[in-house]
Amino acid sequence: MEGNKIKGIIEAILFSTGRIVKIKELMTILELSSDDIIKYISELQEDYKKEERGLEIVRVEDGYQLASKKEYYEYLYPAFDKRLTPTLSQASLEVLAILAYNPRSTKADIEMIRGVDSSGTMYRLLEYNLIEPSGKADLPGKPMTYKITNEFLKMFGLNSLKDLPDLPKYKLDSNRQIVIDDLKEDENTEKLDDNNNDDNINLKQEG
Repeated sequence: MEGNKIKGIIEAILFSTGRIVKIKELMTILELSSDDIIKYISELQEDYKKEERGLEIVRVEDGYQLASKKEYYEYLYPAFDKRLTPTLSQASLEVLAILAYNPRSTKADIEMIRGVDSSGTMYRLLEYNLIEPSGKADLPGKPMTYKITNEFLKMFGLNSLKDLPDLPKYKLDSNRQIVIDDLKEDENTEKLDDNNNDDNINLKQEG
């Protein structure tokens, strides 16, 4: 089968399913290796860029999905029922951040970090398909654990959790309060600069 036909089939599959299609699925359908699938999709992605089309093929974990380009969102948004668009509160963003950096956390883990009940927030995120159950924890009572979904990755423009920014380093001070190392380093630098300025002033006065 020639390359253009293979690319056409892949495009048709991505368009008609309207979801993330795993590489393994495409391998089975087309009877091709994963390297071949990735090669043809990379060519399709380049075709979309060259032709300045409104669609793009995005990779999410071990699959691909056909999606509209982010720069056209402002034109697409009015065409959809705004009630269907998830509105993320500060509480929702906190829960998502916890699960993004701590996959397979329990509800108790999340509430311990946040310090408040998170039942309502987690229920909404489950409804939005931004988080999902990920099995039972090996703890008394076997509590359910949770993780973020591919829908979360798509919403925030991430290919995988590896794309998340690094968290700042922190430690507890003598009062058991969190101290961010990066901030502490900045403060020490400022103090050093102030001391140097004072020494320069003293030298000028002595001179």
